[in-house]
Formats: sequence, C-alpha cells, structure tokens
Amino acid sequence: MTPIFNNLYQPLVIGRKHVINYCVTHFVCLFSCHKLQESLLSSNSGYSNYRGILNWCVVMLVLSNARLVLENLIKYGILVDPIQIISLFLKDPYSWPALCLIIVSNVFIMAALYIERKLSVGTISECTGTFLHCINLAALLFVPAATVLSVSSMTPVGGVMALGVFTVLFLKLYSYRDVNKWCRESRRAKARTLSRSHSCPSVHKANGTAGYTHVSYPGNLTHRDIYYFIFVPTLCYELNFPRSPRIRKRFLLRRLLEMLFLMQLMIGLIQQWMVPTIQNSMKPFQDMDLSRIVERLLKLAVPNHFIWLIFFYWYFHSSMNFVAELMQFGDREFYRDWWNSETIPYFWSNWNIPVHKWCLRHFYKPMLVKGVNKFTAQLAVFFMSAFFHEYLVSVPLKMFRLWAFLGMMAQIPLAYFVGRFLRGNYGNAAVWMSLIIGQPIAVLMYFHDYYVLHYGNAAEGVAA
Repeated sequence: MTPIFNNLYQPLVIGRKHVINYCVTHFVCLFSCHKLQESLLSSNSGYSNYRGILNWCVVMLVLSNARLVLENLIKYGILVDPIQIISLFLKDPYSWPALCLIIVSNVFIMAALYIERKLSVGTISECTGTFLHCINLAALLFVPAATVLSVSSMTPVGGVMALGVFTVLFLKLYSYRDVNKWCRESRRAKARTLSRSHSCPSVHKANGTAGYTHVSYPGNLTHRDIYYFIFVPTLCYELNFPRSPRIRKRFLLRRLLEMLFLMQLMIGLIQQWMVPTIQNSMKPFQDMDLSRIVERLLKLAVPNHFIWLIFFYWYFHSSMNFVAELMQFGDREFYRDWWNSETIPYFWSNWNIPVHKWCLRHFYKPMLVKGVNKFTAQLAVFFMSAFFHEYLVSVPLKMFRLWAFLGMMAQIPLAYFVGRFLRGNYGNAAVWMSLIIGQPIAVLMYFHDYYVLHYGNAAEGVAA
C-alpha cells in the first residue's frame, strides 16, 4: 500500500475505534442499574411526598375510632339529650343569672370611657385616673366572681361563660387604658394642642363606622369606638384598626355553618363519649388503683383531645373569622403554626395570638422597660396565665384545688426539659404528648373533686 493510501486509511481506523468504544460504553450504561442514592425514608434523601402515608394514618384513625364509636353506642346507647344541654346553662328557666351578669358588664365599659374623657380634658389628674381605672379593673374580676359564688342558680357552664366575658373585658379595658395613656404622653411630649377638626368632626368616623377617616386622640373617645373595640376579635386597642374593604357573604355563611355544626358536634361528643368515660374513672380513683387510673386516663385522652382540636378550630378560626368579617376587622392572624411547635414556649406563643400580643405589648415589654430581666418577666407571664386558668375553672365550680394553676406552672420545667434535651421531631412529639396527656389529667382531677364534693359516697356506686 502506497503512503498515500496509508494516510487515507489511518483516520478511518481511528474513527472506527472511537465508534466501537462509544458503543461499548453506551451498552454498559444502558444496562447499569445502580447509582449513588439514599433510601426514601432517610432524612438525607430529600424526599418529602408522604401523602400516601398521611392518607393511611387518616384511614387507620377513622377505622379505630369507628370501632370506639360503635362500642360506645352498644354499651351506653344514645346519650345525646338536648334538654340536658339546656340544663347545663339554666337551672331555672325563669332565671338567667349569667346573661344578666354579662349585661351588667356595660357599666364597667362606660366607666372606662368616661374616666378617659375626664383625663383627656384634664378634669382629673393622671394619678386619680390611674386609681379609678384600677378600681374599675379590679371590680371586673371580683364582682362577677362574687356573684357566681353567691348565686345558687348559676350553673358551672353559665359561670364559665360569664367569667370568660369579664376576663376578655378586663384585658381589653386594660389595653384601652394603656393606649390612651400613651396618646396623652405623646401629645404632651410634642407640646401641641389638637385642632378642633381632629377632636370633633372625626368623632363620628371612629373605628366602628364604614368610613375610614384617620382618627386622632381624643377623637377616639366615643361610644361607637369603644364598643367596636369590645366586639372585634382582638385584645389590643388601637385608634385605627386595619379594615377589610367589604363583607364577603359567602365567607360569612361558611363560617356560620361551621360554628353551628362544630358546636353540635362538640356537645354530642362530650355527652356521648367523654362523660361516661369520666364517670367510669371515679371508682379507680377512690380505690387508688394505679393501673386502672392510667388506663382510664389514656381512654379519656382520645375524646378530650378531639374535642380540644374541634374547639380550637371552632373558636379561633370559625368564630373569630365570623366576627371579624362581620365587623370588617382586617387583622385575621388569630393563630400561627403551633402544630409544628418543637418547644413549649413556641406553642404558647403561637396557638393564641390575641392573648400573646396582649401579654407582649402590655405586660412583658413594660416589665423589660422597667429593668426586669427576661426570665423573671417570662415567669410573671406564666404566673398570670396560670391565675386566669384557675380563675375560669375554680370559681364556676365553686371549689379551689389549684390543678389548673399547677398545670400551667408545670409548663416552666417542661419547657426547660424539652428545650434542653429534645430537638426537631422529638421536641414536636413532646409538645403533642403534653397536650394529649396533660389536659385529661386536669379534667379528671377536677371532675373527681367536684363529684366527691357534691355527691359524696354516691360515687362508689358508679360502674367501673
């Protein structure tokens, strides 16, 4: 072969080798079945689509509780009784003490308004105004408590409702007093007098009207303004609340239907499921049978937790959104993602945003400004919360056992333990365990003491 043909043939040979190598490599890769990867259930896999597992959990939850429902119906029959529901609120159909007590609360609202009006024009001094506000706020707590304890026709459920209204009113009027005081201090600091256009014409355009005219102090000191604040779902007062542009009728109707349905569901679950379980727990408590007590506690934990979750959705989503939509109140952040809580403080800071905002604005931060350290201020917040929990339980039941108070204060060491030793999913599981197990313990303790106090030895005859 001549050199010319050799030079022509050489590229063909090289090209042929490349083609052969490519085909072999492609053939190997085509039939390769392994690569570097993690198992789907490993945390490093990055996999997050657990929809099928979630559906499985829901199906198992429905099936397991369907068995419990069937067992309950076979054992007790149908216990839901509308007449009994009415008796929870009224002992005497001609006596409505809880409603009368709530109507009387208007006296304290008017007292707060007229004290602020006197302070705005300088008729009374700041010291006198503070003293009058303190008397008014103290009366908001002691007058209804004394009424509930002294009126025999007041039922425990009626007492809880009345005291709940007065507790909310106490927090609202405390905020009302603070914000107006800050307005006066700001006005004095700026050393200027409000013009007549701010104080008079804008009065009819306060928080409770459809007009969104900016309101300045003291133009907010009107009946319309304070009653708008009393009814909107917030505890923190402002002169100008964020307002929604219109009332959405479909949204309002959905929330109303949710409220009615969930209320009936909660009452039915309490009558049919929770009450028999609590009654059957009395005998083990009297006999101090520890194993049976634990068994009854775990049995009560399921319905109690379901009812608590339903109550959360009914109150913080359905009811508050219904009232906010009706009042065109714009701030709808009534809760955050407390279900993802990995620490106890995160849960308490996110499951009830109106109370959290009030504590932060009117209690925690003012204590820090006065030089109190953070731990002491946090301890004081827990102490105040424990007081109101006990207030709302012990007074309507007309017995003082401090179980709710101790349960709230026990959150402090629990928060330290969870924050120190548990992280991530383990911390979240610990928070859920405290919610599922902690509440039934308090329920059983109060019901046991109430049952023994009112029925004495008759509790011994309750079936185990």
